[in-house]
Amino acid sequence: MKTRVIFFYCLAILFFTFSVIPLSAAEVTIVTDQDYFPLVLKSFGNAKKSIQVMMFEASYYQKYPNTPSNVLIRELTAAQKRGVKVEVILETRKGDQERTTKRNRNTGKILSNSGVEVTYDHLEVTTHAKLIIIDGKKCILGSSNWTYHSLSYNHEANVLIKSEKIAKEFQDYFQRVKKGSCKP
Repeated sequence: MKTRVIFFYCLAILFFTFSVIPLSAAEVTIVTDQDYFPLVLKSFGNAKKSIQVMMFEASYYQKYPNTPSNVLIRELTAAQKRGVKVEVILETRKGDQERTTKRNRNTGKILSNSGVEVTYDHLEVTTHAKLIIIDGKKCILGSSNWTYHSLSYNHEANVLIKSEKIAKEFQDYFQRVKKGSCKP
């Protein structure tokens, strides 16, 4: 029952956000809780051309190098090094001491130092999205932030959508947000 509700909720969002694009059940996969991390990790490893990430909070934990978020961040840098174009948009807020801003600035620095193109949203806007676009063919979106608790313990609801049409819509959205964002 829960899976059906989430599925229909996601379809409603897509219906009201984009032009109507019919999807088959084979194109949408529900991804909950700790199933998100291995799916994203595998998707990053299989990416051939591009990875675009828009994330509210992406935390790199210096003291805990093998946490799931650290592994995803390292996988983004590995993808960049093997020739995949990687772009990341992260949330920032006024005040450098705010937790999300501090974490995202640290992660952004790590990614930028590896050649990943990082931008931060405009301070007057909150980027609360958790969106990944792979090779312009599939999207992963939902509630998962890249934090220890989100990837290890929380109940999270996401979807994997395999559709070039929807990926194109999200790529256009990504570029609009990026255009209004700030470089580090």
